[in-house]
Amino acid sequence: MSIQTIEDTKVKAFPAKPAAVIAFTAKTRRRFDLLAIAGKLARALVPPAIVIAIMLVVWQIACSSPTSSLPPPSQVWNEAYDLIAHPFFDNGPQDIGLAWRVLISLQRVAIGFGLAAIVGVALGALVGQSIWAMRGLDPVFQILRTVPPLAWLPLSLAAFRDSSPSAIFVIFITSIWPIIINTAVGVRNIPEDYRNVSRILRLNQFEFFVKIMVPAAAPYIFTGLRIGIGLSWLAIVAAEMLTGGVGIGFFIWDAWNSSRLPDIIVALAYIGVTGFCLDRLVAAVGAFVTRGTTAK
Repeated sequence: MSIQTIEDTKVKAFPAKPAAVIAFTAKTRRRFDLLAIAGKLARALVPPAIVIAIMLVVWQIACSSPTSSLPPPSQVWNEAYDLIAHPFFDNGPQDIGLAWRVLISLQRVAIGFGLAAIVGVALGALVGQSIWAMRGLDPVFQILRTVPPLAWLPLSLAAFRDSSPSAIFVIFITSIWPIIINTAVGVRNIPEDYRNVSRILRLNQFEFFVKIMVPAAAPYIFTGLRIGIGLSWLAIVAAEMLTGGVGIGFFIWDAWNSSRLPDIIVALAYIGVTGFCLDRLVAAVGAFVTRGTTAK
């Protein structure tokens, strides 16, 4: 076979076509973003929704018998429907919706917790920075932080002679201890290199506190703040049960005295959801400020 014949029998390759380039338009990217967001929401919401549904079914079955002392979910829905459907009604000073009562309690929490955050961070920085302050104050803090929150209430009522500042003081004295302790731990764990840099730059105490100490100890500070906000919410509900007023804690006590168990259960749901939101809020602020780092 001649060379020419071999050349003629060879398979000739088709000319290569340029690869098609798929351009993602803004609409396509938005669709992918929405799908990703929907997937994240589903992963975050579906598991707790399933658990809550199972709990409701078990609760309904367990409390449906005539001898049960607790109402089932169906009875709670029927008897407390107005509280659930109309959280912002206002029929007078003592006849308001649960949302208003929660907001009143949150006002007290904001004042008490805000003061605790300011004083706690300052004292924690002092204890963490000074070995003498730590030796002198740490034993006192460890003793006072073990006192139950409501044990402070009689003293605060005697001192302030009013229920609202007394409740705020209970919030303050309850939430300040984890803030002090975590801040002190964070300050003590500041790397020595940071302190050397401050000496080289000749920073004064205020500049060192603002520019180095607080940013370096921020993960620990927000850990203390997150614990403190939970304790604040626990303390205000308990304090309002004894001091009265129009907060969510007093509503639970008043409902108990009137044997309105469905109202109490709805109020407990409000308290739980509010506490969860407060915790998530402080955690989100802490993650933003510390860029997602955590205390170790």
